[in-house]
Amino acid sequence: MSWAILTLTAAILCCVALIDLRHFTIPNSLVIALVLLFFAYAWQSGRSASIPSHFAFGLATSLVMLVFYTRGWAGGGDVKIAGTALLWVGLECALAFAILLLVFSAAHAVAARLGWLAMQSDERSRMRIPFAPSVAAAMIGTFLSGCLLPGHPVGS
Repeated sequence: MSWAILTLTAAILCCVALIDLRHFTIPNSLVIALVLLFFAYAWQSGRSASIPSHFAFGLATSLVMLVFYTRGWAGGGDVKIAGTALLWVGLECALAFAILLLVFSAAHAVAARLGWLAMQSDERSRMRIPFAPSVAAAMIGTFLSGCLLPGHPVGS
């Protein structure tokens, strides 16, 4: 069942990425589904003891992202997807996720600059690109790294 939850999560992440690419928005219903799937996965995979630390990490990230949002450095969807991603990966997989996020975000920014992917400009003529595709790719990469797989010891 844990594998099915990870597969469903990856499918929803792909949907979120495509919607964000096309419409520069992230539906709340899909973010809620990702959060609920985290709790289902944690219980199903025997990682329920890690729920409080993962929840705290996701919440802390959301609070930091809210500061970015209030300054116009991030959109509301960015706040939602970043907090949800770090709820999933927790501290034990954060480094792998961060490295993958850096790689995918940089590639996305270059592709947008080259005109291969859509981008928008804000009122200050700064480039805006959707963040969900990079987050989705980094989360799926983290899943594939084995860090969150069933049977993988938490914290190793």
